[in-house]
Amino acid sequence: MSREPAWLEPDWPAPPTVRAVVSTRFGPGVSAPPFDRCNLGDRCGDDPAAVAANRAALVRALGLPRPPHWLTQVHGTAVVDVDRPHEPLPRADAAVSRRPGQPLVILTADCLPVLLCEREGRAIGAAHAGWRGLAAGVLERTVQALGVPPARLLAWLGPCIGQASYEVGEEVRAAFVAGDAGAQQAFAPSRPGHWWCDLALLARRRLQALGVTAVHGGGFDTRTDARFYSWRRDGAASGRFATLLWLEDARGAGAAAGGAD
Repeated sequence: MSREPAWLEPDWPAPPTVRAVVSTRFGPGVSAPPFDRCNLGDRCGDDPAAVAANRAALVRALGLPRPPHWLTQVHGTAVVDVDRPHEPLPRADAAVSRRPGQPLVILTADCLPVLLCEREGRAIGAAHAGWRGLAAGVLERTVQALGVPPARLLAWLGPCIGQASYEVGEEVRAAFVAGDAGAQQAFAPSRPGHWWCDLALLARRRLQALGVTAVHGGGFDTRTDARFYSWRRDGAASGRFATLLWLEDARGAGAAAGGAD
């Protein structure tokens, strides 16, 4: 019997000091059906004690230097610098850091997690890009908060809903095309007044417009990929998976996370 993957590691040319992991629903944890084992979302109806246990288990399994900086995601554009004093669970949809040992985390279940790092590994950022936050400028705000010339950034687009699974109304298409006529390439007509939306392509266009030319990842579809939670597939029964990013100091770089297959 094959073993389901506990997590995956992004395929991007990040420097050795930059670590990134995406959890799956089959990772370490104690959640009961319909959440499988490793639901990390605390606002989706799961037992709070189970979610806390799952988060602690993930920290141990990955050997994280400290617990992640969890956010209260609201589909907005606020960015928190976790190196500075901030309230617990800040209302924000992105985070940045320049210090080793400060794990960033984005929770999703169809929305797009976007990771950013400086080519030299001295700064990192992570953003939650649902269509509302993406249209409102969450990626632009995150790049700005990093304070790094965009040409020196690498980006990775994590697991999100694929175009063939994501039907949206005309208001979504209009929100993007209004500021970028070329964004129409990310929409294919379905039934009248509705479109199949390529969320990853929209993010790629936004990043490239900023000058972030090294954009990796994409090609996922959380609705059809059983490794991931999907709100469009499971509705209220959907948990949340995590995309994590952190800096290690040079002495810790290259250490294997273990169990990633």
